[in-house]
Amino acid sequence: MPVFCQLCWSAIVDTDGRIYIRNWQGGILSGGFEKNPKPIFTEGKNQLEIQNLQEDWDHFEPLLSSLLRRMPQLETLEIMKLVNCPETFTPDMRCIMGESPSVQGYFVLAGMNSAGLSFGGGAGKYLAEWMMHGYPSENVWELDLKRFGALQSSRTFLRHRVMEVMPLLYDLKVPRWDFQTGRQLRTSPLYDRLDAQGARWMEKHGFERPKYFVPPDKDLLALEQSKTFYKPDWFDIVESEVKCCKEAVCVIDMSSFTKFEITSTGDQALEILQYLFSNDLDVPVGHIVHTGMLNEGGGYENDCSIARLSKRSFFMISPTDQQVHCWAWLKKHMPQDSNLLLEDVTWKYTALNLIGPRAVDVLSELSYAPMTPDHFPSLFCKEMSVGYANGIRVMSMTHTGEPGFMLYIPIEYALHVYNEVMSVGQKYGIRNAGYYALRSLRIEKFFAFWGQDLNTLTTPLECGRESWVKLEKGMDFIGRDALLQQKQNGVYKRFTMFILDDHDTDLDLWPWWGEPIYRNGQYVGKTTSSAYSYTLERHVCLGFVHNFSEDTGEEQVVTTDFINRGEYEIDIAGHRFQAKAKLYPVASLVTHKRRKDDVELSDLHGK
Repeated sequence: MPVFCQLCWSAIVDTDGRIYIRNWQGGILSGGFEKNPKPIFTEGKNQLEIQNLQEDWDHFEPLLSSLLRRMPQLETLEIMKLVNCPETFTPDMRCIMGESPSVQGYFVLAGMNSAGLSFGGGAGKYLAEWMMHGYPSENVWELDLKRFGALQSSRTFLRHRVMEVMPLLYDLKVPRWDFQTGRQLRTSPLYDRLDAQGARWMEKHGFERPKYFVPPDKDLLALEQSKTFYKPDWFDIVESEVKCCKEAVCVIDMSSFTKFEITSTGDQALEILQYLFSNDLDVPVGHIVHTGMLNEGGGYENDCSIARLSKRSFFMISPTDQQVHCWAWLKKHMPQDSNLLLEDVTWKYTALNLIGPRAVDVLSELSYAPMTPDHFPSLFCKEMSVGYANGIRVMSMTHTGEPGFMLYIPIEYALHVYNEVMSVGQKYGIRNAGYYALRSLRIEKFFAFWGQDLNTLTTPLECGRESWVKLEKGMDFIGRDALLQQKQNGVYKRFTMFILDDHDTDLDLWPWWGEPIYRNGQYVGKTTSSAYSYTLERHVCLGFVHNFSEDTGEEQVVTTDFINRGEYEIDIAGHRFQAKAKLYPVASLVTHKRRKDDVELSDLHGK
């Protein structure tokens, strides 16, 4: 095949056949990612001991068949050599890089998932920046070593997970897909109870979390096999859960959230937290503060809520995947003081989110205490009795903007409290709900989540959180100088909400995240989160708007006027949909039953 081999082409990828083909020394080199990979070195052998394994033609046969199917003329050519070499894969198909959370100054770059040549230049650059300056110039959280914990280092876990990971490189991954191996590793005490009631599960940092609850009349098998970029089969299920959150009361198990306690014998805990966090934590006992843990550039290393339990004790709640990263950051910056204690109490507490207008009735009946805003104001924390259980940390917040309470329950009381809540709640229309409902609620309320909307390069001033920053709280904090400079110069991107106008939920492809944003026909950014709002009966996207110079392409200051005066479109798979841009949450002014075309939207300025 001399003519074919002389053609100028770099590579061919056949994802259906699971193979790639490329020119190589006047001939052809072909390989692939089989469905049944064979893990090796499970007994601790050094990879350097074996560079080339024995030929295994039986194992390679499916890939060879795909190659001959794609290029039948190859049957007349001679195969020079079958190369069988080891390759490294990680539990989530992304390489690992960054500083070790346990050994300061020890940096890692490994696990390239057979893409080392593609990633080498960029990964090397960012790691070099990390080593020299303490942070890379781009957000690389998805590659950060600290996204994993010790739980992902089990040999059995790795053996099973990499057998699933390798075939996925050539598989079509639809939105909200989940790994099937290494599951049920970390579970809430309520797992079996919720599973028996129809919970469908997703995994975050090894923790099982309910997505939604399948009613008894639904075809469970068909629902589990549904994979689409369009309207999903769980749409109606999540709608009913959202409706219950708004009209009655729902329970969401949120035990996976990272939970730390910081205590001291004197004022050390308050002093270090005031230095590490941007908001003022010197508040009365029982108050909750939403705040950010910032880096020197003013970007979010963590976004969390902190409750002051006593004068010298604080309870910190962070996103699930912050468990290793946040711990490492705190330990790195906390002084070596025997009078200052940091404890990871994630495993000690089951967290129930009681959402809805009737949540106050359920909790009042169970605690024999008034729970109205007059007696239990917003962002307040108090240890109470719920049912027979004492020491339940009740917090008046829900992470959604809806009324309700978070209950942090010592794990030995979890099942009792859950049973009591569900029993008493029956008269108020209580039901279980999952994280898909939570996602819809928080996005329509314009709530940003760390790891999705916020990252180490996002500052509070860029996402409308100025009120969560106390620049004049009486002491310096990490990131303060950068925020003062940004306040003076202006921001170069702005977190914005978009409501799609001409999008047909039933027929059009859905936005999921990462869609390009256009202002007056010019690209200005991309979405970071998307969800269908059952209240507005429209899709809502969140994302950052930039102001690129038409002449030089350089970033310019983004003002409120710049946002408000633009005409916006969201590009979904090549089709642009008109969208209204908002800098504040939106409320529907009409009943849900009116036609979408007749719905009017108005601004509801948030706090």
